[in-house]
Amino acid sequence: SPRSPPAAAIDYRTGTMMSLSNSVRSARALKATPRNVSMRATDRPVFYPGQTPPAHLDGSMPCDYGFDPLSLGSWDKGLAWNRQAELQHCRWAMLGVVGTCVPDLLGLPMWADAGKESYFTDAFTLFTSQLLFMSWAEYRRWIDIQYPGSVNEDPIFGNYTVGEKGVGYPGGKWFDPMNFAKDEKKFLELQKKEIANGRLAMVAILGIAAQTYYTGKGPLVCLGEHIKNGVNIFS
Repeated sequence: SPRSPPAAAIDYRTGTMMSLSNSVRSARALKATPRNVSMRATDRPVFYPGQTPPAHLDGSMPCDYGFDPLSLGSWDKGLAWNRQAELQHCRWAMLGVVGTCVPDLLGLPMWADAGKESYFTDAFTLFTSQLLFMSWAEYRRWIDIQYPGSVNEDPIFGNYTVGEKGVGYPGGKWFDPMNFAKDEKKFLELQKKEIANGRLAMVAILGIAAQTYYTGKGPLVCLGEHIKNGVNIFS
């Protein structure tokens, strides 16, 4: 079970830990000066030129371009949840794009036919196992969002901790063996790259799925045919 919440809060805009007193002061300062924040926001890159971002998207989060037409992040915890949801979807989408291309490279059955293949056990067992394991992992992630740092310790052996960089960035020797995040500027740069590439991957995986549904072919096969037809961006 998760430990008691530490005397610290998460800065959901930057993904870093802060003391509760600093968190309260930051919240009061943000609430006290919404107009100034909005005015400064217009000087930064936004998703549409000349658009004034909403006050809750003040540019402090990596890859924040003020896009929230439905105001889903106007509630502070909603903003935190949506950022973590985006981060997870980015990572799964990047893995998914690679997973759709590898079968074409290796001459394996197309990614869309993976469910037709035979595995070491039946589909029900695979589904149930994945459901249980993913539910456990997602529960701990949800608790981490609610009480940052409360589930950072290894639940089995108890001698390994993660989460030095905040929710969604476990770090440590398993998740950052090259210590790329040790430098704060480098860490911010990598955060931006991960989210930017993840957003592109989410669009790509949607395009790959639609393409496979329509043509019945894998992404690299379709790309090869597209280049060969002579009418493309490379011609």
